[in-house]
Parts: sequence; structure tokens; C-alpha cells
Amino acid sequence: MGSASFFATSALAQHTSEIGVGVGATNYKGEISPQLQWRNSRPALTIFYRRDVSVPVTLRASLTTGFLRATDANVEGVNGGIAPLPSYRQLHLSGGLVEAAGVVEYNFLDYHARKDQHRFHFSPYLFAGLGLYYVSTTVTSDNAALQADFNRNGARVGIAIPAGAGLKFALNEYFNLGLEAGVRKTFTDQLDHTSDQTPLLVNSHDQDWYYYSGVSLSYTFYKILCPTPYNKNKRLLK
Repeated sequence: MGSASFFATSALAQHTSEIGVGVGATNYKGEISPQLQWRNSRPALTIFYRRDVSVPVTLRASLTTGFLRATDANVEGVNGGIAPLPSYRQLHLSGGLVEAAGVVEYNFLDYHARKDQHRFHFSPYLFAGLGLYYVSTTVTSDNAALQADFNRNGARVGIAIPAGAGLKFALNEYFNLGLEAGVRKTFTDQLDHTSDQTPLLVNSHDQDWYYYSGVSLSYTFYKILCPTPYNKNKRLLK
């Protein structure tokens, strides 16, 4: 009976899934922040469910919320000071976002190969998918001459393409630590409410982006799939 039990155990297929939470930062790139600026980072929170479908591929669904901010005062010119156009506009952006997304992750290592329990288990991965976002922002100008045109607020719902890279570590059999950084390509230039302004003051040809980077902790659930012969006779597994 012992040999039968050993054979059954080795023949079982193991599937895993994870539920986790992450904290990090969201960021915005657009008219008021032409380049990604870490000083504009704001707090963010994400929750997710991850399920492996093969050795290299996992699927992940997530819900992320965070804040956004940017200011013309952070845009440096060639002389190290504020660039001339941002210095004139004196725009500020603040707001927040909520994103629901589904992505496919490609793992470069067999993360769930745990034959050697003393080995350090980790895997880098890439991800890409589809997201639905809700972004609400307020834009104001400190230049009194522009306030009538540039002081705006509003919300927008749209589609984004999340993509990025991460690294996950197995702390033990059940808990995992993750590090991730990703971009979200949107298909609008209206997150900052500036695309319809005069071309002398804005660049209406660049679409807006937002980012999420953070650290996560997840818990792994194991599901043992029993081969057909053992499903018919459960006593073989004893």
C-alpha cells in the first residue's frame, strides 16, 4: 500500500492560485509631466488573484486604486530651471484613479518546482493585458490670465493596455513576495483636460499614460488534481 501511495502522489498534477495585496505608487505622464517623474509619485493600493495555467504562464486579475499629481514647476529646462512654457502656464494636476485589469504573465523560471525545499525559489516575469480605468482629475493654473481656460475638472472612463515586468520570491511554501513596475497606455489626451487648448501652449499629439509600481504579498492555494484511475478508486490514495 505504501508503494501505491508513493506512486499516486508522484503522479498527481498540482495547480496553484494566489490571492494577494500590494502597496506602491501611481504616476502620470502627459502635458503637465512630459517625462516620468518619480517626485510626482502618489500612494496606491492593489488587490489581485493569480492562477497558473501552465509552467510558464499565469493569469492575473487585479483591482488598483491610487492618486495622481503633477505640476509644471517640476519640468526642468536646459539651464536647470523651470522650462519657459511650463513657467508661463503654471499648471497643477491632482486626482485619482481606479483600474480593473486582466493580464497574462510569462514566467522565465519554473516558480512552483519545489522538489528541493532548501532552494531559493524565484522567477522574473513579463506581463501584458487589458484594463478598464476611471480617472478623475482637477487642473488649475496659477497664471490669472489662463485660469478661465485651464481651470478644469472632470472624470473619464477608458481602456488601457497594462504592460511591465516583475520579480516574485517564495518566502515559504505558502507566502510570496513580489516586486513589479508597469506602464498603462491610454488612448486619450484628456486625463489632464488640455488637448483642446491652443497649440501654442500645449502639445495635442501626445497621449497620456499612467504607471503603477509596488511591492506585494500573496498567499498560495494548492489544488491537487487526481488522475482518472484514482478518481474511480479513492482507496488507492490511502
